[in-house]
Amino acid sequence: MANAKLCITLAAALMTQSVMSAEKNISTHVASGTLGGTLLTTDSDHGHSPLVLIIPGSGPTDRDGNNRLGVTGAPYRMLAAALAQHGISSLRIDKRGLFGSANQGLDPNDATIDAYADDIHAWVKEIRATTAHTCVWVLGHSEGGLVAGVAARKPDGICGLILVSAAGQNGADVIKRQLQSNPANAPLLPRAFSAIESLRAGHRVDVSSFPAPLQSLFNPAVQNYLINWFSFDPAQELKGFAGPIIVIQGTDDLQINLDDATRLASARPGIALKTIHGMNHVLKLPAAGVAANLASYADPSMPLAPELAPAIADFILKHGDK
Repeated sequence: MANAKLCITLAAALMTQSVMSAEKNISTHVASGTLGGTLLTTDSDHGHSPLVLIIPGSGPTDRDGNNRLGVTGAPYRMLAAALAQHGISSLRIDKRGLFGSANQGLDPNDATIDAYADDIHAWVKEIRATTAHTCVWVLGHSEGGLVAGVAARKPDGICGLILVSAAGQNGADVIKRQLQSNPANAPLLPRAFSAIESLRAGHRVDVSSFPAPLQSLFNPAVQNYLINWFSFDPAQELKGFAGPIIVIQGTDDLQINLDDATRLASARPGIALKTIHGMNHVLKLPAAGVAANLASYADPSMPLAPELAPAIADFILKHGDK
């Protein structure tokens, strides 16, 4: 029995080593620069397992799911490792102008949802050209869910969509809802809502007389991005994509709620909806309460919600291995 246990332990160690040895940094070129990412393959023969491209959420979020605003729990890196245990390869990417995609021609403040979607097509083309994969599964987390939907307007090379903790409303309405959720913001709401509606209409806003929190939120450097973001209806983007789609939403998400997920899943017939009890926005399963929820954002020792990777893997394998 002891020898059997030892063999199992050694086998598990070898499996982990094999997965890690298949991880490498790759890049692809776009018109104004170079994008960087990490490819994790689950076998030595590329193309013999499905591959998921993980699109980061909003802000300065890197390929591992961390950002300088206090998120250090590495949810995307954990998800890639978990998917590998189900035989699924992955590509984690840095957004244009940031981290491994930071170069002179790519200004992160000039980014738009449309530009991010174009970058996804560049990555899909790169994977298809350099591996045996005929298509790529596109997973969008948070803001990445909208990027995935917009990218799917041109479905060539996209196996299907996996939308995790993704907003189901127009970005202007998402910001309004998030501002209203904090009672301390009440004095700021009239001016904030006026600015939001101006941006939604395509007009830039002079914020020089705004209170400091609103000057930061509506920084002139990001107003073109906001105008572009506010022009999309996330659910509408899904209607034209004929491939398989699953929407996954946690019940303890402080940024996105179940109404968002339901709206996305109702965009057209056939979209699957998976609710994970207790999962929060960074894909963890924290203890009850807002303080514990927020603390999990910076806890790299906390594992992913255990239902997440199996739900993704089951959906992908159900719809084919390519």
